[in-house]
Amino acid sequence: MRVATKLAGRIVSLAVKEGDAITVGAEIARLETIDLELALAAAEADSGRARAELDLLLAGSRAEDVQEAAALLARAEAEAEAARLDLDRQETLLASGSGTSKGRDDARTRRDATAASVVAAAERHRRLRSGSRPEEIAAARARVAVAEARAAQVHQQIQDATVLSPTTGRITEKIVEAGEIVPAGAALVVVTDLATPWLTVYVDEPDLDRVQLGQEAEVTTDGGQMRRGRITYIASAAEFTPRNVQTRDERVKLVFKVKVTLPNGDGLFKPGMPAEARLAANPGS
Repeated sequence: MRVATKLAGRIVSLAVKEGDAITVGAEIARLETIDLELALAAAEADSGRARAELDLLLAGSRAEDVQEAAALLARAEAEAEAARLDLDRQETLLASGSGTSKGRDDARTRRDATAASVVAAAERHRRLRSGSRPEEIAAARARVAVAEARAAQVHQQIQDATVLSPTTGRITEKIVEAGEIVPAGAALVVVTDLATPWLTVYVDEPDLDRVQLGQEAEVTTDGGQMRRGRITYIASAAEFTPRNVQTRDERVKLVFKVKVTLPNGDGLFKPGMPAEARLAANPGS
């Protein structure tokens, strides 16, 4: 199994070497996380700010703010009433010949301005009393969710910077060295499960009906060591014999790939080790 990194970055440490035994969850390598830690701090700050804004909306207006708005509304209403009375006086004076058109127009302008101020003050007072709108609260909740998701994403990336072994086995190949910069998805090491190795054999098409899953097989190494295994995989499609078979006559045959799984408590079998298999007779054939 080729163990790869999910992230791109510089490898700061490599905890294994070729030949080491390794268990599930053991550390293989660690990537640099300085940039990720800075990004996490920024994401957590954004999350805190979004949460604070939501809390303010949920808490509603302070009592003193509502009281201040009420006082400003009362003041605006008083000024509007004074402006209305002043306009009435100016119009009376103009009608009696004692006033001027300018005085009346100025009074009308003040009345209109103070009336607009009343509308604005009343709206502010109403808004403070009613609190935040449901749409504003929903938008604030969405901002919190986005900020928290980003922080969680960066936190997970920091965890992924430590590459752990997904299986128990032995390091049979080390592909990178500490200090290298690797892209996302780059393989770091090869971990081989030597506890349950298998031997790949090829069965001629005419003999395929004599082979079944679970069938016993005797596997013998070039050194004469023999172990019993069982067939755990039979290919569903034929192929030509692989090129590493010695003779051309054998290579042009159609064969089916078969895997024989073997016990290996004593570590006899190694990756790439040649061996021969003799399949036991299938009782049903």
